[in-house]
Amino acid sequence: MSFYAEFCIPFIVGATVMFAVIAVKYITWLRRLPKSDWMLIARGIATPRTAAAVWEVVRESLLHRRIFRVNPLLGYMHMSLAFGWFLLIAVGWIETMAYLGLRWVPLQGHVFFKYFMPMNGIEAHKPVFDFVMDLLLLFVLSGVALAWFKRFRSRAMGMKRTTKHVLFDRVALTALWFVFPARLVAESITSGLHGGGSFLTGGIGAGLAAAVPPEVLAMAYEPAWWFYSCALGVFFVAMPFSRYMHIFTEIPLIFLRHYGLRPEAREKSYDNFEVQACSRCGICIDPCQLQSQLGINDVQSVYFLRDRRYAMLQQKIANNCLMCGRCEEVCPVGINLNTLRLNSRTTMRNIPNERRYNYLAGVDRSQGEGRVGYFAGCMTLLTPKTLAAMQRIFDAAHEDVWWADKDGGVCCGRPLKLSGEVDSAQKMIDYNKDLFRRHGITTLVTSCPICLRVFREEYALEGVEVLHHSEYILRLMRQGRLSVKYSAATFTYHDPCELGRGSGIYDEPRAVIEAVGHLMEPAHTREDSLCCGSSVANTAINDAQQLTIAEGVAHELDETGAETVVTSCPLCKKAIMRGSKRRVADLSEIVAENLSR
Repeated sequence: MSFYAEFCIPFIVGATVMFAVIAVKYITWLRRLPKSDWMLIARGIATPRTAAAVWEVVRESLLHRRIFRVNPLLGYMHMSLAFGWFLLIAVGWIETMAYLGLRWVPLQGHVFFKYFMPMNGIEAHKPVFDFVMDLLLLFVLSGVALAWFKRFRSRAMGMKRTTKHVLFDRVALTALWFVFPARLVAESITSGLHGGGSFLTGGIGAGLAAAVPPEVLAMAYEPAWWFYSCALGVFFVAMPFSRYMHIFTEIPLIFLRHYGLRPEAREKSYDNFEVQACSRCGICIDPCQLQSQLGINDVQSVYFLRDRRYAMLQQKIANNCLMCGRCEEVCPVGINLNTLRLNSRTTMRNIPNERRYNYLAGVDRSQGEGRVGYFAGCMTLLTPKTLAAMQRIFDAAHEDVWWADKDGGVCCGRPLKLSGEVDSAQKMIDYNKDLFRRHGITTLVTSCPICLRVFREEYALEGVEVLHHSEYILRLMRQGRLSVKYSAATFTYHDPCELGRGSGIYDEPRAVIEAVGHLMEPAHTREDSLCCGSSVANTAINDAQQLTIAEGVAHELDETGAETVVTSCPLCKKAIMRGSKRRVADLSEIVAENLSR
């Protein structure tokens, strides 16, 4: 049986180019993985992690569950295109085997089977397959219709902004828009001339046969299949160089992630899988406060990843980000956006110098003795009320405390690291680690979420428990070591980015607040909390722009009607105070004010 026709050439060429380019990319990226990553892969393959990865591929790459959670209409659009196309391929292969048995059929034979059926004298049609294939084609076409609609009426789809595309994106997108309508036309004409099809292609085919002379319909037969093949061929050629490379990158990324591979402060080959797994769906645009409050429309994660993918990333794009995590929270692929931005900054800005910060050797301004250590951090030292409140809390709990930096000390290192200066940051990390070790603390408390994250993620403090002061205060209260008075006072709480999305601490501050008064939640809270705008991660926006963001956040908090705005970050406190008309206090302050003894 023959499964070749000249119109197959565009499809065959496109598929060959696509698979060749993808193979080269995979081999290049995998060969450059460090030995430690290969060990993680080897240890993970024959474990339940592989089954978990397969299930996530089904949930996210085909069904797009995360997008459904953010926007059901967008979720349906993506699912209909991904899952619908997958089912068309799978059922199409089953259909071919149902007609021909287990004989080998070239790829184009499966893709264009409706064309080759009459050409090979197959006249008997199986109604079940015709119906299922028509239903699946309609399913995919509904997604194509929504994609067309989204490009021109994005707000009706729940998106204020859609992504801006480069040339290959536009070529691939245009080809994709025509693939399935072209298939519908080709199969409908085939049904009109040779029969077959079901409610969709069969119905349209019957209508064409009744309205169009047979000779005219026959003239359109081959061109229709040529157009379908060309649309597929163009899409396949453009796909590896466009955003649609995510189709073949997200799946291996899921497996690698389940095996324990992660991006790091310095770029590595694994990052290619994350960068190219971005589909540029645009979901990360609307949550960005640089866009919504400052009108900056070209620095969001979708554009950062695009520019990095095509090796055209500039510092003004890499540095202009609050790194608040709002975009990462909604990313349907789960890309580690902040880490990727961090290692891009490291490549651009890190200045190795082994002699920098040598003057720190032997410096020790710490005070007191105790197994509990308190590290205020730079910003807490600039908010002395927080420091005084923590002193009162320690005294009330009769806690012996070692004060690491009460009269000034060395920064935790995270601000430098966020700017890309990882070697300089490491000098500070090494100094502080040695300081903590020499004083033998077993619990380290900090009031700064920025310090908290770097202590937990970068310091590797063996034998030392690291706590944010909200966690520590709640522990003291539950142990009966700290008693507070409840009053009719009303509070609203702002979740700091580094404490909430960064460290997953949401409940502890709320439990402390509810022990002293009534908590009133703002419109954006917990994982959806707004950034105060004064992030140390952004080195691009100016003070006026920071104030604009802070005023927007403060206005939302003020609208709750609460008497006091509470936060658990000294940086957030200073920022919100600039825009709020109400009292702004750190969590420790309201506890210290309500101590019962």
